[in-house]
Amino acid sequence: MTEPTGDDRRDPAAPDPGTERASGTERIGRHAADATPAGTAAHTEGGVELDEQTREEAVQRADEHTEHLAAEGPGLVPDGEGSIVEQLAHMTAEELAEREAEVAEVVAPDRDIAVEIGDTLLSMDAVTMRFGGLVALDAVSFDLKRGEILGLIGPNGAGKTTCFNALTGVYRPTSGQVRLEGQPLGRRSRHQITRLGIARTFQNIRLFGEMTALENVVVGADARHRTSVVGALLRLPRHHREERQAIDRAMALLEFVGIAHRAADKARNLPYGDQRRLEIARALATEPKLLCLDEPAAGFNPAEKDNLMGLIRKIRDDGYTVLLIEHDMRLVMGVTDRIVVLEFGRKIAEGLPSEIRENPAVIAAYLGVPDDATA
Repeated sequence: MTEPTGDDRRDPAAPDPGTERASGTERIGRHAADATPAGTAAHTEGGVELDEQTREEAVQRADEHTEHLAAEGPGLVPDGEGSIVEQLAHMTAEELAEREAEVAEVVAPDRDIAVEIGDTLLSMDAVTMRFGGLVALDAVSFDLKRGEILGLIGPNGAGKTTCFNALTGVYRPTSGQVRLEGQPLGRRSRHQITRLGIARTFQNIRLFGEMTALENVVVGADARHRTSVVGALLRLPRHHREERQAIDRAMALLEFVGIAHRAADKARNLPYGDQRRLEIARALATEPKLLCLDEPAAGFNPAEKDNLMGLIRKIRDDGYTVLLIEHDMRLVMGVTDRIVVLEFGRKIAEGLPSEIRENPAVIAAYLGVPDDATA
């Protein structure tokens, strides 16, 4: 089992979280039951037989958490007959647009951010990362503005993932500083950085394979919980409330990324593309100020990449800031606002996609230069 994106440590002294969103989110949890009705016959997905008992248990858990919400009305659950997936399939374009707007409102980050749109959210200040005699990052500096999609590109071995690891707490820079909202991250641990507002996905998918898609996203939501260990053990009202809200928000996120119908499926049984989307949903569950995507299009075909571009834009339009590592230049040029280019651990270029496309240093880094040009 791999390490989760969220954090299961809770601060008993922290204030009770706000409930302004509760009226919008405390009614989405039942989607899990709608997405895969109990009693569905066992079937095979991609040559792997699904564990029907696990599916039924996941649906039952979702039902138990929503029994207390029945009196509050249908919320984002459509009023018609049939499951949520069946009803979505029969909605008109206008109805779908209205519903997407409702779900986007629930998914939007609900936390204070100290900087305004267009101001610097994150800055890398002369960050150097050494491993013995190897310099993986050499005094790299760049800023990321709130509300933008910044691309981080470069050939293999350029230091892109090392840069991600330095700003998310996996590595501690040898020198230099990473600042979030003007405050240095210093020697904070990964779970502390997640709580501060930086979430990420990974090159190699890191999901809890034996947990359902819904449960994987709920793990991410745990990073924002304030229930103490004692409160969880005693099942106090705050714990119940946060648990219900986590399931509600997780189901909304699954619909937001397009895999609501997979809510009760084990993560290991999902198609590859859906696993990638699930990782994004889990990262968004932490309500990050900055979402870092590490090669999210790896292994995708052209149609899947086009859909991913649409999802990344939708994430930004919903109020998130995105830092993207990607090798597919068509995707990078088509979705980013600005691009930073690394080569051998050094920043060699920064600018708009149109500027980077024509930059001689970038062209040389990717395509090389003739021998006589270096003589």
